Amino acid sequence: MRTKIRKSLVVSAAAVAVVGGVNTATFADSTEPTPIGEGVLQPGPPAEEEAGFTPAPTQDAELPLTPGKPIDGPDAEYCAPKNIYKPSSNLGKHHYGIGVTQANYNATSRTARSWFKSEVGGEVGVTYSGELKVSGKVLVAEVEAKYGVDLSVKITAKIGNEIQIDTPPRKTTYGKFGVWRMKNTGTSYTIYSNCRTSAKSTVTSYTPWHVGWYLWER
Repeated sequence: MRTKIRKSLVVSAAAVAVVGGVNTATFADSTEPTPIGEGVLQPGPPAEEEAGFTPAPTQDAELPLTPGKPIDGPDAEYCAPKNIYKPSSNLGKHHYGIGVTQANYNATSRTARSWFKSEVGGEVGVTYSGELKVSGKVLVAEVEAKYGVDLSVKITAKIGNEIQIDTPPRKTTYGKFGVWRMKNTGTSYTIYSNCRTSAKSTVTSYTPWHVGWYLWER
């Protein structure tokens, strides 16, 4: 149920409702960072994604042509050629913003209720840096299996997502609408028919988790 907003406030159209709820899955390793909470005030704006990330491929890389027999000899072990990706480190939740940052300043001496609503939507998919041999779908499946979470290859953040939040006296509340993603590092390589492997590439990826808001206050 919507609550009327005080007329003395200038409330921008953007706020913090989480579509699909908060994922409460725990991470596999105790040394991994504590996930950021959705709908909770953060100390500052979300970090920007580093340069050099591209959309994940829709298909595995083509396997190289190799002889039917292993090069180590006729009695050597034979392996089925395959592209591999193994996640190794969970770097926590990161927020990808869609649209402009929304803000509301409370000029009164009392706590006021701000109401934000998303006006811009968009689609967010898996991105990565490094040399990835597998498709985005395979990468997502491997990360899900390791950490026991439900991720997506693509997520659509829609217009109309909204939230209400308290803005203290003489403070400004900020809201950024978008998609929460898991940042992960892993290795990608190919196993050849002679059971040798290609050089292993370190891959850093962002995988969509769910739609939500990032809030902070100054």
